[in-house]
Amino acid sequence: MKIVPVVRKAILKEIDEEYEDMMYWLSRPPQERIAAVTELISHSLKPSQRMDKTVVIKRKLHS
Repeated sequence: MKIVPVVRKAILKEIDEEYEDMMYWLSRPPQERIAAVTELISHSLKPSQRMDKTVVIKRKLHS
């Protein structure tokens, strides 16, 4: 996965970054979103430590 910088000029008071971030990630395919979350989690774990999956709630995805 490669991170590409994005530059955009706008007035700071008019930007809703949280909404724009959410819309970006919702526009990405589920596999890419899962890969990004896995990557972020792996950065917070110590070597050989595994993610605690006891707090994860599994749901069926409806098409």
